[in-house]
Amino acid sequence: MKKFEIVGGQELSGTIKVSGAKNSAVALIPATILCDEETTIYNVPNISDTDALIDILKILNVDVSYNTDELKINANHLKNTLISEEYSLKLRGSYYFMGAILGKEKKVEIALPGGCNFGERKIDIHLKGFESLGAKVENMGDYLLIEAKELKGTNIYLDFASVGATINIMLAAVKAKGTTQINNAAKEPEIVNVATFLNNMGAKISGAGTSKIIIEGVEYLHKAIIEVIPDRIEAGTYLILGALLGKDLIVENIIEEHLTALISKLEDMGVKMQKNDNYIQITAKKSYKPINIKTLPYPGFPTDLAQPMTTLLTQCWGTSIIDETIYTNRTGHISELNKMNAKIKQNGSTTIIAGQTKLHGCTVLATDLRAGASLIIAGLLAQGKTTIKNGQYILRGYSNIVEKLSNVGANIKIIE
Repeated sequence: MKKFEIVGGQELSGTIKVSGAKNSAVALIPATILCDEETTIYNVPNISDTDALIDILKILNVDVSYNTDELKINANHLKNTLISEEYSLKLRGSYYFMGAILGKEKKVEIALPGGCNFGERKIDIHLKGFESLGAKVENMGDYLLIEAKELKGTNIYLDFASVGATINIMLAAVKAKGTTQINNAAKEPEIVNVATFLNNMGAKISGAGTSKIIIEGVEYLHKAIIEVIPDRIEAGTYLILGALLGKDLIVENIIEEHLTALISKLEDMGVKMQKNDNYIQITAKKSYKPINIKTLPYPGFPTDLAQPMTTLLTQCWGTSIIDETIYTNRTGHISELNKMNAKIKQNGSTTIIAGQTKLHGCTVLATDLRAGASLIIAGLLAQGKTTIKNGQYILRGYSNIVEKLSNVGANIKIIE
């Protein structure tokens, strides 16, 4: 088990460069299986989820070369074998191998995915999409068997605009016969990144980034490259941190359009930012206004930033409210922040944060990735030393976080 040790109260100045998006990379890597030639992915984040996906590729006998942030993959010698719990439980994104392998091989055997646990995150909507394309899904006890004699394009309506289901169905449909239409599709930038990669291979996908995606099936996908888009959640996390401790802190390699909802809320609070083409400079203030937030699918306020935002809201003068509409139980950070002297109450899916409170360092537990991010922010702000247990959750989504924060003045280290 990994732990973070932080001594708080240090002013942060300098530049943090945002890495490639976790939520793109975890889909782009499985997507390479569909290609009939070699693919190259640039700007790959150095996170444990990347390592876990590469491990899965290797058990599938896929040729992989990973150098710094460049990943070359050739799946021509793919061995379609069971992806067991040992591998699938390491991350939620393992489920993208369902759509990719099904699309290429018409058969996939995989144990249920893992990842962070914060409420119901069922994959029924994914499986229903595969069935609509002509696949049969069987629960074999320890794993799922999904296979089809033939995949045929069809019209699919998603009961919920799920990012995972949108991408997974898109992967399965790329080589299906005929045309597939995904209605009520999710609109997140990561979906556009994956669709662009597939189109670079020769796929025929239109509408990515809108609620209707159309995929015309093709037989062959050729050599292609793609760059992972900047991670909007990582960028948002560091902007939140800058609002608390920054002194001309620069967060660079961002796409401002992807951060519109967060930036709007920060401005409502009174955070002052200097926005430029690919970076934002931010300096902390002593006083902020309380705000209300409702998490929504993109382009609304991202659920992945609600927990980091909670820490910032403890420093507002007055009561702030966060309504979580995406996940039912994303609350593991609340009791831990309260251990640090926060004044936070939970009422169903609503989080009520009373401020302004001085946070004190202590030993806390990261219950999931973004809860861990909220505790990193709290530890950097708090008086004294904070120890965060279950630090491996944080490493799932924040590339080189210790180095990045140390370089701008944070007193932070990780220990085994």
